[in-house]
Amino acid sequence: MSPEVISMQEPAEPAASDRLALSSGRYIHFGPFQIDQQRQEVTRNGSRLKLQGKVYQVLLTLLEKPGEVVTREELRVRLWPADTHVNYDANVNTTVNKLRQALGDSSDKPLYIETIPRKGYCLLVLPEVSDKSTTSLFLHTDASVDTARSAPRTANTIEFSKSDFWIIAGVIGLILAGMLLGAGITRLWINHAAPIAPYRLSILLSFLAARFFL
Repeated sequence: MSPEVISMQEPAEPAASDRLALSSGRYIHFGPFQIDQQRQEVTRNGSRLKLQGKVYQVLLTLLEKPGEVVTREELRVRLWPADTHVNYDANVNTTVNKLRQALGDSSDKPLYIETIPRKGYCLLVLPEVSDKSTTSLFLHTDASVDTARSAPRTANTIEFSKSDFWIIAGVIGLILAGMLLGAGITRLWINHAAPIAPYRLSILLSFLAARFFL
């Protein structure tokens, strides 16, 4: 048993140094994520993640010991006072699952949080601590790229729409004018043809009658 005890206690010293490292800067970076320790905010590529209090505390606890096993007992002590009466196992599982969901991680193919059976959990990435935020730089870069991409497209779209508008308007105007002209001609023809037909018929009958009686 003693070799196992020694092997589990050996990482205790590096873990303490890691905890001190987290307090050496305001921001913690790992993967696409950034943690603002002062505001207790977690962002992914500039987008803020909604992490509840205990979920956030689990994340910090794992970040304090990257690459090492954080036992379920450590999480229990970190999340709930000694006199709290809850189902610790179920609550730890629920809290870790919420953290995985927020990070877009999976227990089957973990990218950030690995489950160590019958022991606890392990953070698979190495965090970096600094006083500089990457969020503002990310947002500024995205805004510049979007502006550069959208500007020429907007100008071309406006010019194209104007030319199309006048072409379509001209075609519609010609069609309407043709329809009105055709309707007018048809109406005039009907109005003039109606009285002329009986007049010609009466002349023809008169002519035939005169020829017959003569």
